[in-house]
Amino acid sequence: MISIKRKTKETDISVKLEMNNPSGGPINTTVPFLDHMLYSMSFHGGFYLEITASGDTDVDPHHLVEDTGITIGSALEEARIKANGIIRFGERKIPMDDSIAEAVIDAGGRAWLEWRVEWAQEKAGDFDLFLLKDFFWGVASASKMNIHINVPYSQNGHHAAEAVFKAFGKALAQAYRPTGTGENGMSTKGVI
Repeated sequence: MISIKRKTKETDISVKLEMNNPSGGPINTTVPFLDHMLYSMSFHGGFYLEITASGDTDVDPHHLVEDTGITIGSALEEARIKANGIIRFGERKIPMDDSIAEAVIDAGGRAWLEWRVEWAQEKAGDFDLFLLKDFFWGVASASKMNIHINVPYSQNGHHAAEAVFKAFGKALAQAYRPTGTGENGMSTKGVI
């Protein structure tokens, strides 16, 4: 089990992650929509994710959303290092009613976010959907992962967001499968 903590003047976040444990864990970020998305991601990805987070959401949930992404990304990077070699690449397309989302990732040591999402609505409930780009940039930068997210069409922002998190969870499960080959087996360079 990997445990990562991140505490700033704006947020206090604790993440526990185990990629080979499908049991799931409690998620409480104090932002209910984000909790719903993260639970969906870990459930469909088949990995254990436990999060306790608090922050200055009275100002704006931005800091909490972004820092949660950074903390999850840090846990994923630690999982990659401890695995002694992973598949590295993952991809999945997931439909949800009117929406379809695609997540393609490379856990190969370089951070990049390609975000091709236009929301049909600005909000899901009272959650600003544009904050999800900040979340995924946090994950990408801290995990040193290429993340490409594409939603070619949708009519419902909630459905599109949920399809994104489900697709990302499935792509993570594929990419982070251990191989035991070390970094030698992950790159023609012999290192990540």
